[in-house]
Amino acid sequence: MTAEIICVGTELLLGDILNTNAQFLSRELAELGISVLHEHVIGDNPERLRELVRQACRRSDLLVFSGGLGPTEDDLTKETVAEAFGDTLHFDEEEWDKILAFFARTNRTPTPNNRKQAMVPTHGHKIPNDHGTAPGAWFEDSQGHCAVLMPGVPREMKAMWTEQVRPALQKRQNCTIHSRTLRVLGGESSIATKVAPLFESTNPTAAIYCKTGESEIRVTAREATAEAAERACNAYLQKFRDILGDAAYDVDVPALEYTVVRVLREKGLHAATAESCTGGMIAERLTNVPGSSEVFGYGFVTYAEAAKQRLLGVDAALIERYNVVSGPVAVAMAFGAARASGAELAVGITGLAGPGGALPGKPVGTVYLAGADARANTGWLLRLALGGYHERSIIRTRAALYALDLLRRMALGLPVPDGMAVTPQTPPEESNI
Repeated sequence: MTAEIICVGTELLLGDILNTNAQFLSRELAELGISVLHEHVIGDNPERLRELVRQACRRSDLLVFSGGLGPTEDDLTKETVAEAFGDTLHFDEEEWDKILAFFARTNRTPTPNNRKQAMVPTHGHKIPNDHGTAPGAWFEDSQGHCAVLMPGVPREMKAMWTEQVRPALQKRQNCTIHSRTLRVLGGESSIATKVAPLFESTNPTAAIYCKTGESEIRVTAREATAEAAERACNAYLQKFRDILGDAAYDVDVPALEYTVVRVLREKGLHAATAESCTGGMIAERLTNVPGSSEVFGYGFVTYAEAAKQRLLGVDAALIERYNVVSGPVAVAMAFGAARASGAELAVGITGLAGPGGALPGKPVGTVYLAGADARANTGWLLRLALGGYHERSIIRTRAALYALDLLRRMALGLPVPDGMAVTPQTPPEESNI
């Protein structure tokens, strides 16, 4: 089955509202094994919408709409699509009663134009909306083309999709879909190059999505039974993991910090952070994870030199000799955080996030990241060159991601790419990093 997504609303074209509905629907349709051929954003214009519907019906089996079901005069999606599909609308007393009840529950009074929302397909069928006033609509023509109309309000649209539309489409697919998402550290282009042949499969299918400093690979399998689909999906996912190695850090997790917290808990370890240029971003991400208090108790934000000395015990002479943005200072911060917190693992990070502040031999984007393992009194040091990303927020976000990955690798005993082994007693020379 092929599909097109059509989001209706002049406010979308003007940029007044972020179109999150298209992203949600694209992923949901992909999970059902339905290929999305086109996505459209169109204003509240009946003529343009009518022409778009005619073109889309010639190309695709399913049209999925969001928006244009409101009570105002420019909300004409339902009327326009009904005409294109050779259907008519009629007033539904049951829907009108539901609308009146909804207004009563929210202590509001309906206006006459709200009656427009109670108009439903005559040959197609309405789609109940238990979270708002506008019911959805389902139209179908003699060639088997379908149009599904849902509200534009994201909360209402997502609920209607989950409760009504998705189950109906699953039945039409006559198969079971199973999807899993692999999280991988690294850029999309470098990852895709390594696993390019795996994206050519038609079942299971795989798609890659780029994020800051990492990517998602979603694998979807279609089979006759749920068990067979799950087996096929897992087997294909393993092919990616075999190629990508430990850069593929987890499956079906929201972000890297969830993996870090899980690994620390499984290993019986605790972590601490000492942050300068990231200003608490690492600790913030860790504490976003439910249950992180079991493994994370101390986060030091030591932006000033005095804070590094007072809270972490960084020697003033070390700062004077190497500069506050240096490998030796990052190492001292990491081991100071481990010592002050009693945690087995800690990270220390200092750098130049910009836009100003460049030093000789240290351009903006230079970040020193150190990891301390108090169990063996050893650790790792990395010099990150993040200046190519220009924006301060991206430099900080990527630095925090590297720090989380360093915690993961130390907890699991994995190698640290480009990392230099260090101890607190022997600060590394800059030329060796």
